[in-house]
Amino acid sequence: MRFLWFAVLGRRIRAIPSFLKDKTVPMRKKALVVFGFIYLILPVDLIPPVIPVFGFLDDAVLWLFILYYLREELDRYAVPSGSSGKEFRGRDVIDVDFTVNEEEDNENNV
Repeated sequence: MRFLWFAVLGRRIRAIPSFLKDKTVPMRKKALVVFGFIYLILPVDLIPPVIPVFGFLDDAVLWLFILYYLREELDRYAVPSGSSGKEFRGRDVIDVDFTVNEEEDNENNV
């Protein structure tokens, strides 16, 4: 149970490519992720990476903010655990919610 937070974090990180490919996602949200990647790659940081532990702290805080800010959107693109998600690529998936009324079934069968 202690590592559940890391599993959720990993699932949201793996959802980023699908999130960026979706044309219905607003450009400002995609730009936030892209600027986060640019900040991560650029050598210019608020805290220089030369400082042992604190050098990567600003990158970690920025990405935790981005993942927290986009948490609801990224959760929609996350692949459920135990599934690779490859079987749904390029196909429309329809979520159907239904209930069975046993009284009507008994009347139809009589």
